[in-house]
Amino acid sequence: MGENESVEAEVLSIGEMPLPPYIHQRLSDPERYQTVYSRQPGSVAAPTAGLHFTPGLLDAMRDKGVETAFVTLHVGLDTFRPVSEDDPTEHAIHTEYYEMPEETAAALTRARAEGRSIIAVGTTSVRTLEQVGRDNAIEAASGQADLFILPGHRFRLVDGMITNFHLPRSSLVMLVSAFAGRERILAAYREAIEERYRFYSFGDAMLIW
Repeated sequence: MGENESVEAEVLSIGEMPLPPYIHQRLSDPERYQTVYSRQPGSVAAPTAGLHFTPGLLDAMRDKGVETAFVTLHVGLDTFRPVSEDDPTEHAIHTEYYEMPEETAAALTRARAEGRSIIAVGTTSVRTLEQVGRDNAIEAASGQADLFILPGHRFRLVDGMITNFHLPRSSLVMLVSAFAGRERILAAYREAIEERYRFYSFGDAMLIW
């Protein structure tokens, strides 16, 4: 066992699963806060829209001809930091490490060429795809995502997204407002409150087209 592996094993043995600040109860099974398709350690939070997907659901999607592809984005603690500035453009957006592998770039290129929609699962995937698409190129890439998506952003790769309901004054609410329009998002949130939907990490999701 190498030095890095021994350190990681020690961390896993004595540490606890990092959870969002609004979850106060310790999880009896840490895997509950993990997607079934996770591979690389490094994120401080799960991409919560992905928690809705099970192996059976993924298989059913593929049986219907849905092509799935994956990206990596290591969510940072600042994703939970509210935007405190009155002018969001003055907010210093956090950076997060991302990777788009060659097979995912190829899948996205095929989808574009064949006129199929690209649906991102979670705001983390949206941010990764739009970071890569800033130069209007779909290529394998890795680096630090520093894109702050606000209303007025022109989406280049994402046609739709599945996302949970987010904290107020968060950069994530601003991202979905940029995609669907502020009034539509506010109306959706009002309905979610009236219908007693569950919010945040273990909550319900919505499809924005």
